[in-house]
Amino acid sequence: MRTTLTLDPDIAAKAKRGAAKLRKPFKDVINAALRVGLDEILAPPAAKPYRTKPRPMGLRRGFSYDNISELIAASEGEDHS
Repeated sequence: MRTTLTLDPDIAAKAKRGAAKLRKPFKDVINAALRVGLDEILAPPAAKPYRTKPRPMGLRRGFSYDNISELIAASEGEDHS
């Protein structure tokens, strides 16, 4: 496929130097660079797994799990419904 592409001057110079160094046509260097670059840009980054460190919370003195409604009332306030 033929297309017109406008390169920034620094990119064009770098590609020309690369083509001369590798003794390959300018077109081949640009195509190879685009393949690598597009694969890098279009590939989603690997997600780092989210981990939490568990910590014992315990229960404060004076509270009991035996009466859950009392715990809720203490944490939310008596007026909360």
